[in-house]
Amino acid sequence: MKIAIIGTGNVGSALAQRLVLAGHQVSFGVRDASSTKSQKASAIAGTTILSIEDASASAEVIIIATPPEAVLALASQLGDVKNKILIDTTNSVRTRPEPYATAYHALKEITKSGKIVKCFNSTCFENMANPIYPAFGGIDMFCAGDDKEAKALVQNLAKQIGFAECWDFGGDDKVELLEKFALSWINLAIMQGHGRNLAFKVIKRD
Repeated sequence: MKIAIIGTGNVGSALAQRLVLAGHQVSFGVRDASSTKSQKASAIAGTTILSIEDASASAEVIIIATPPEAVLALASQLGDVKNKILIDTTNSVRTRPEPYATAYHALKEITKSGKIVKCFNSTCFENMANPIYPAFGGIDMFCAGDDKEAKALVQNLAKQIGFAECWDFGGDDKVELLEKFALSWINLAIMQGHGRNLAFKVIKRD
């Protein structure tokens, strides 16, 4: 599958490495190919660096891994994405794309796409780079959004890159809840000082 990642930071780079290992064609969409972050991302084996417009046009799936407020300017650069799956990895914790509550809501309104999925936002980039905990196996991921087919594809991607399960939080109305769930990880790992080697896994009694 052809996947474009918009954002060359820690989250985008971690996902790129795992997706390449899973056999996908991964490109980074960037504004400035000569920037330090773009150059660092270009060193990830199996990826290519393209403009945002070209990466978006050639991709079947587009992963947004930027600060949430950046989507306001970014959305128009994506082109016509009504038939593409967009994955929003952002969390509107410190900042948000005013006047929208989240980047997810901004993307849905501006791009007019119904195939947006909130995912890969509920843990740190280290856990995305390596979602396997020796004593427990793969940790869990979570997603939300209205389009069931888009969610099913994203859930499969999550499993391909090493997550044991990708739990469906629900529709658009659960996007903000999923961002608050991410804040729970931030609270435990960072604010309470338990460290970044911490992850969530759902356990069900038979």
